[in-house]
Amino acid sequence: MTAQSVDLARLVQALGRRSIVLVGIMGCGKSTVGKRLAHRLGLEFVDADSEIERAANMTISEIFAEHGEDYFRSGEERVIARLLREGPQVLATGGGAFMSEATRTEIAGQGLSIWLKVDLDTAMSRVRRRATRPLLRNPDPEGTMRKLLAEREPVYAMAAMTVQSRDVPHEAVVDQIVLTLADHLLQGEGGSLSKTSIS
Repeated sequence: MTAQSVDLARLVQALGRRSIVLVGIMGCGKSTVGKRLAHRLGLEFVDADSEIERAANMTISEIFAEHGEDYFRSGEERVIARLLREGPQVLATGGGAFMSEATRTEIAGQGLSIWLKVDLDTAMSRVRRRATRPLLRNPDPEGTMRKLLAEREPVYAMAAMTVQSRDVPHEAVVDQIVLTLADHLLQGEGGSLSKTSIS
């Protein structure tokens, strides 16, 4: 089975009012892949970080600098809970959002979580292109990233689905997500859809 053979209308219908929620470490491709996935499925794409910035009228870096991480996380929980009520959509969350038990519960109730799993080297090559990551503004960003991955991966693994975010064209990752969603949502509707992976 290929991503092109998946009935996307049926897939979106099976999703109902739920949101597809992308989780994972910074640099795993939640925004870039999420936009393409939303376009493919005919859904709205929403970036939780952008919505937080709009609600606070500040950048995330400014929120961290002025109020600290705890304040930011509290606002993040509230914004994501609000966004989840506006589904169906493709929702990209910040790297630390899924660490909140309250947020995980909200997502489980009103969404389908997909962990975009990425290796350290791929994530670092992507985040180096942007200097807007407050958690990496220190003398050893790679060490920080390694520590974050070690802390967060066991929690990301609680997501309903996992898709490998490799250094391949974004459309290839979107194909993999479509197949994974089809397997999850349409299984039992006309037989099992086999898992496939990008080689």
